[in-house]
Amino acid sequence: MNPPSGTIVFNTVGRTQYGFDVFYTHLNNHSIDNLLTDGISINFNAQFTDEKETIVFVSERTGSPRFYLSRPENKPELLPSIPNTPFQDRPTIKNGKIYFSSTHVQPNALFKSWSAVYSTAVDGTGAPTRLTPQGVVDYSPAVSLTGNLIAVASYGSRNWDGDFYELQTDIVVFEESVPENRVVVSEHGGWPTWLGDSTLFFHRISDDGWWSIFRIDLQDSNLTGSQPSPIRITPPGVHCFTPAALQNGNCIAVATRRKESNFRHIEIFDLETQTFQNITEAINPNFHHYNPFVSPDSRYLGYHRFRGESTKGTQGESTYPHLDPVISLVDNIRLLRLNGAFPSFSPDGDFIAFNHGLAGMDGGVKIIRSNGSKRWGLLKGRVCFGNAWSPTEKNVIYTSIGPIFESVTKTVQIARVEFDPVHLTDDREEIPFTFKILTKYDSGNNAFPSCSPDGKFVVFRSGRSGFKNLYIVDAVNGEANGGLRRLTEGEWIDTMPSWSPKGDLIAFSSNMHDAGNSEVFG
Repeated sequence: MNPPSGTIVFNTVGRTQYGFDVFYTHLNNHSIDNLLTDGISINFNAQFTDEKETIVFVSERTGSPRFYLSRPENKPELLPSIPNTPFQDRPTIKNGKIYFSSTHVQPNALFKSWSAVYSTAVDGTGAPTRLTPQGVVDYSPAVSLTGNLIAVASYGSRNWDGDFYELQTDIVVFEESVPENRVVVSEHGGWPTWLGDSTLFFHRISDDGWWSIFRIDLQDSNLTGSQPSPIRITPPGVHCFTPAALQNGNCIAVATRRKESNFRHIEIFDLETQTFQNITEAINPNFHHYNPFVSPDSRYLGYHRFRGESTKGTQGESTYPHLDPVISLVDNIRLLRLNGAFPSFSPDGDFIAFNHGLAGMDGGVKIIRSNGSKRWGLLKGRVCFGNAWSPTEKNVIYTSIGPIFESVTKTVQIARVEFDPVHLTDDREEIPFTFKILTKYDSGNNAFPSCSPDGKFVVFRSGRSGFKNLYIVDAVNGEANGGLRRLTEGEWIDTMPSWSPKGDLIAFSSNMHDAGNSEVFG
């Protein structure tokens, strides 16, 4: 069997609209913030180095996360990293080394994270050193003030258990020189940060349901004795995440979500007075702010946020790209992230049909060239989703018209949309079209069409029986004139079918293995 080749286009929800850049503000005068990165791609999860206003940060400008060094007035400098890795994160520079997490080593089991912690020389000499034992999963490395100790959020040797909202990680500490000697200092926690070499802060959900910051003071730097239990330091009533310690010992910076605000902001929490000081709300009240970090002298507070107009007048990006290249781990497979949803290639691969928005959007169906250079619109003013380009007709697209992810009784219809490709020219924005509804109006929720390889039939999911199962309809005449064939039957959800290239198989998502749970699909 020959290895696969071609292009996969996909959507990551919200990713293309992030527009992240790294900013900082003076803690003694925080009326404005200042841009530290250049507005190219997305830039996030930074840390100050020992040099003033110099940061190491993550950027996806090369198609996958890579580490860069940014100095004032200079272009970002690409730092040594591990090639062909799909994800790298949380870089910290200390004593001539960069510490980080990476996913370049594939585990020997399914449903197990690839993430581990590594170090390498900043100057690029020598090979990276794995600090995480083989078979163990570590995230979020934090390096102590001297660089002697490293704390991580560790998943241990367990397979992923489906946790998403809160990873069930432990806080583990080890000496940089002896990484195999690991000590669990808290059995529940994530995102550790150091104050000096003996105090750790981290976040976790408290028993009362509030995300909170906890503190643990290590008994000795050799990690030989028993360690005290962590102490909760932020009060209930406000969610607190991703702490960063000020090395003067009096305060920590945290990201917060308050009941009276729709946005995540950065605040300073005073460890002595137990009070908060909001920093970013006065600067940008209507932006989310993420993952604070503090300069070694405790004078500057950094974070990342949506760049807005901060890069106006610079060389930074001011528009969202239609297509964003992403590194592929498989030879001869190209990956493209789409600024939209539900993509489908035209038969010749020259065009992609998609939807620009999801719930509540009425943008109809969009078409772009497969190089991302031009976009057109169809069915403007209608809510559409779930597209399938006919594999035999370059002028036919099937789509779902109606609200997305609704109950079985909501009216959603399968439409056959026809247009003339001669209108796909640079001087047009909207394309003339005609469309035909293939499903009966009173048949409930019909969505996610997929066309057979010969172009004669469309498989889709329908809730007409009271449960969402799969049906097949004539691709031209529809249900009224061409009949309907039921493909699956059961008191569960079958959805998002896809016809195989040979036409002998149909793949689909289903929760038939756990029919009572509408959020579990296999």
